[in-house]
Amino acid sequence: MLPAYDIIVVGAGPAGCAAARACARSGLSVLCIEEQGSIGYPVQCAGLLSRAAFEECAVSRRSILNTVTGARLISSTGHALVIDAKTPKAHVVDRGMLDREMAEAAADAGADFRLKTEVCDVRGDHVVTRGINGHEEFSFKILIAADGPRSTIARICGMERAPVFLAGIQAEGKRDCDPGLVELYPDASPEFFGWAIPSGNGRVRAGLCGTVQVRERFSAFVRRIGLLSDLHLVTGTIPLGVMPKTSGRRTLFVGDAAGFAKPTSGGGVYTGVRSARHAAVVAAACCENDTFSDTALAEYERRWQADIGRELSLGYRLFLMRQNLSTETVDRMILALDDPKIISEIVQHGDMDRPGNITGILMKKPALLRFLSPLLVSGIRSLL
Repeated sequence: MLPAYDIIVVGAGPAGCAAARACARSGLSVLCIEEQGSIGYPVQCAGLLSRAAFEECAVSRRSILNTVTGARLISSTGHALVIDAKTPKAHVVDRGMLDREMAEAAADAGADFRLKTEVCDVRGDHVVTRGINGHEEFSFKILIAADGPRSTIARICGMERAPVFLAGIQAEGKRDCDPGLVELYPDASPEFFGWAIPSGNGRVRAGLCGTVQVRERFSAFVRRIGLLSDLHLVTGTIPLGVMPKTSGRRTLFVGDAAGFAKPTSGGGVYTGVRSARHAAVVAAACCENDTFSDTALAEYERRWQADIGRELSLGYRLFLMRQNLSTETVDRMILALDDPKIISEIVQHGDMDRPGNITGILMKKPALLRFLSPLLVSGIRSLL
């Protein structure tokens, strides 16, 4: 007789722990399987969370290292556009500590954990694992895949993946900076951008994401900004573009495993935890009704689409448009944005997690129309 659980969650990052906690609080038996020996490591995140993302994690403030109020956007010519709300907008966190606290909350709610264990096969309604306890098998009613951008569960199930994967590198060290402002460098990586995030006590996390020559660009970037790095590199993969189908075969895909990273920033905690909560609601309903068909699971797709689907779709279109912008055009756009009225609009309506509203407002600004018109045309071509 196989050990039986209502829910098996694969992956103990924020999305996985949020799903495990929510399912356990619904009275379901939950097992969370994590391949690493320590939750929260290795760190594969810049560690900048919007206030809303941090609140979604439902943890204490112990992991907060610094709080920022805005950003400085720096062009290739050195022109700086400062957007400062003068009020807390995001937290720089210790991701290892945050992840462990989320796992503890899931365990306190009743979820079981298996560390140093990976899923090597899914056979119908049970998983086959290998790890610290050797080979084991566990049965489930619903499987929640929260196993990151290179999801083993998606591969086993033959699911089509996110269309784009970015590689990222980050290091931390000492550097003079404004502790309240994140610095963004669009030209550091033409497909995406580079960043310098103040983590407190005169320290900065600097990194970038891209598709080619990422390590070479990163080396040039840290030299350019004068980072005195004394911590090891953090590397990671960011999936952009949601996988075509996020449910099926008794399985729900959440977080990076589904491609829910925000295409405008690469952040995945907010969308990951939101998707996990939707998955938990649907999983509980399926268990209560004892129905696990693809039709029943499709309610998950409807829920996350209604919540974050529009923003993810818009963000991906903006990412595709970004690929057609030259460094010179980006510089001119930064100069065009450097207008008190436009900055005021960004401060008032800007949202790290839901950029749709401010994007619509900016597209109506005459100063930006001459850039946006050809940009929209090139973006449409990219989608064809």
